[in-house]
Amino acid sequence: MISKDKQYRTRNGREVRIYATDGAKGKIHGAMLSDEGWEHRTWDASGRIMLCEPHDYDLIEVKPRHKRTVWVNVYDRHTFLYDNRKDADGSRADDRIACIKVDLDFEEGEGL
Repeated sequence: MISKDKQYRTRNGREVRIYATDGAKGKIHGAMLSDEGWEHRTWDASGRIMLCEPHDYDLIEVKPRHKRTVWVNVYDRHTFLYDNRKDADGSRADDRIACIKVDLDFEEGEGL
C-alpha cells in the first residue's frame, strides 16, 4: 500500500512526491521529476501508472541504505563476525587463518 509517510522513486529511478493517497477509486496523486521539472502523475493503489504492463513510471519504495564495516575471524570450518578489529583480535583462537575487513552496503530488508 502506498503511503505519504514513505519515500518512493519510479522504476527507472526518478524522484517522486506523493500528495494524496485517498483519491477517487483508490488513485494516488503526486508528481515525478522529469528533465523539464515536476510533472503531475496519477498511480493506482498499488503504485502502477495505470497501465497493464510494468512501466518505467511505476512506484518503487525507497528503503534506507546502511553502511557498516565488520571484521571476520576465519577458521578452517567456521567464521565469527565482529564490529571492530580490536574485538576480532581479542577473541581470536590459535587456529585463525585470516581476519578479513568487510565493508557492507545494503538496503534495509535486503535478503529477507
